[in-house]
Amino acid sequence: MSAFNKTMKLSIIYKSRKSSSCNSSNLLRTAICSEPLRRITLSYLEGNIKYNKRSFGTRCKINRRGNNNVIAIPQDWAVEATNGKRDIIYYNENLRVPSELTNQDKTNPWFIISNGRYATEIDYKQLFKKLVEFQGDVLTVNVVPQLQAACEKVLISSQNKLVGFRRFYNDLALPAPIPDDWPHYLFIKTAIFKKLLVDGALPLVFSEFVNSCFSNSFTVRSIDIGGAVLDLETEAGLLGFVTSKLNSSRQKHLRINNKRGKLASKGNITISDSARLFGKVLFGQNVSIGQDVIIVGPTIISDNAKIGEGAVIKASIIGPDISVPKNHFIQNRVFTGSRHHQKQRKQNKTDGMTAIANGRGVQKEPNLSNFRIWPRFSYARCLKRMADIVAAITVLILFAPVIPIIVLVIKLTSPGPVFFKDTRQGRHSRIFNCIKFRTMLIGSDKVQDKLRVLNQADGPQFKMSNDPRLSTVGRFLRDTYIDEIPQFFNVLLGQMSVVGPRPSPEQENTLCPSWRDARLSVRPGITGLWQVCRTRQRMKDFQEWIYYDIKYVRDLSPKIDLWICWETAKKMVKNFIRQF
Repeated sequence: MSAFNKTMKLSIIYKSRKSSSCNSSNLLRTAICSEPLRRITLSYLEGNIKYNKRSFGTRCKINRRGNNNVIAIPQDWAVEATNGKRDIIYYNENLRVPSELTNQDKTNPWFIISNGRYATEIDYKQLFKKLVEFQGDVLTVNVVPQLQAACEKVLISSQNKLVGFRRFYNDLALPAPIPDDWPHYLFIKTAIFKKLLVDGALPLVFSEFVNSCFSNSFTVRSIDIGGAVLDLETEAGLLGFVTSKLNSSRQKHLRINNKRGKLASKGNITISDSARLFGKVLFGQNVSIGQDVIIVGPTIISDNAKIGEGAVIKASIIGPDISVPKNHFIQNRVFTGSRHHQKQRKQNKTDGMTAIANGRGVQKEPNLSNFRIWPRFSYARCLKRMADIVAAITVLILFAPVIPIIVLVIKLTSPGPVFFKDTRQGRHSRIFNCIKFRTMLIGSDKVQDKLRVLNQADGPQFKMSNDPRLSTVGRFLRDTYIDEIPQFFNVLLGQMSVVGPRPSPEQENTLCPSWRDARLSVRPGITGLWQVCRTRQRMKDFQEWIYYDIKYVRDLSPKIDLWICWETAKKMVKNFIRQF
């Protein structure tokens, strides 16, 4: 592993065809050309891939300090190294690789080329394992967020019908086709790297590089690995990168923290006495902050920027030589004055989505609810509730003579309370206590963790045949569904319905993506579509549960409720007869 940390790494900023100057709309160029954003970006690019358990647990990050790394930047970007220890090379039409890189120690197994356009976090242990197992000469690695732990794969049929779900609890690394463009990382065996150069220069077109590998009979393979990735050429990606870096940085950030005082001037930074700064704010040189300005971090104010009176800036990047008009409001933006960015921002607003930058990536938060809404006097909201009350009262009256006998039998056969209360999520995620007759021995919930290896259900639920935690009477109550009679009290209280989705605890629902919250649009039911339609096939029960619950919400009607009640009644009678 120490040899891996000594591996040479070349970070390349590939030239964009659309950019021509530091004032262009290319955001990566802005990150490279303007201070203090340049300092953060170059510090990131010069780092090693190195395990950092303290910061990222089992993940790896691009560490800031390392002397085995070189950054390649387009010649016309005119970047000056801000640190004498930083190694930067410039290229124009060809990228000539310095001899100190090509003549490196052959004990280093890999030469790494990283794509400077992307900031990534990946599982270091998994990547290292793949490199040790790799038998080829060149390995391309792309970071795919969908392969991260706790993500799911949804399989649908050709008719767009749901087939099933599959959840992963560890980051995946899967074989992939060779990409068309430069990957996030390119691992090349040190012994062959020099043979892939053309007149000492590295091809800048990826297809030419691949052809060079094939012409030399070298083996090229590709994998996709789970992790977080930010595209620094997009506004959301650059904001997410800056947020991550400022939140984890130890740099000294200028703060006022809502304290009034005299005119603040540090170096060439001038801040009026009425301005307010909150959080981490990083300034360039020759910055002027006007009266009554509010700046909320994480924010970067670049060189020669002027913030007009009364302006509000939150979680944004202000480009170099920019004058922000007075009383202007800027939030979650890279403000460079470019018309391209103004147009792009307007387009983002029309999408009805708000970009949110965070340390692991950029997510989008929809404004629409995941719950289905019905009219007030519809069957789902009005008539169904009336039918529930009538049904609950009727059942409780019919079973009133039987309930005292059940209570007495439970008390005589096992110590403990008669009723079992379990916390479940109801309509719109409201928490309630689901009541049943107790069917298990005291302390069964603590034994469940020890029995989980025998779990016969897929997903987060637990089920096993011949469960040793069941009492003698409890097994009979479960098989005949009599244990669920107290849930009709939940129906009277408006916490449940006679028919509806399966009531599930919050710990199970947290393992489901937010779109599945549609099943919480209605009250959970004592019985439901899943209970009468489930096939109990191995490794499909959890998928069927979600499928039938969502189908019920989508097709809710008096007809389907009556059909479910009829099927449930037939099932109860059959199970009751089977006991004797």
